[in-house]
Amino acid sequence: MQTQTTVVDGIEILLDGEGYLLDLDQWSEEFVQVRADFEELQLTDEHWEIINYIRDYYEQNNVQAPVRDMIKHFKKVWGKEKGNTRYLHKIFPLGGPQKQGNRLAGVRKPKGEH
Repeated sequence: MQTQTTVVDGIEILLDGEGYLLDLDQWSEEFVQVRADFEELQLTDEHWEIINYIRDYYEQNNVQAPVRDMIKHFKKVWGKEKGNTRYLHKIFPLGGPQKQGNRLAGVRKPKGEH
């Protein structure tokens, strides 16, 4: 398996070849910022809401949040103009919330992804 590293607060952190954390306990808000900078993503409050949603969902269910659950949640929170697949993919342009969002949230790669 190909791996890569990233440095957060002077500590080298191991990632898989696609940038997903190998040790989920090494996640931190600083990790998110370092990786967002690496992916040239300017984080907004909306990004953080999604990242926190993904983390909370994973902690409660031990699986990734399905896109339909995410859309349902954010449609309630933000309204249908922003609570939809198109908008979520617009703010997470490198794979949408399921890929880029999970990477930043320190959650494993979605099942079925290679």
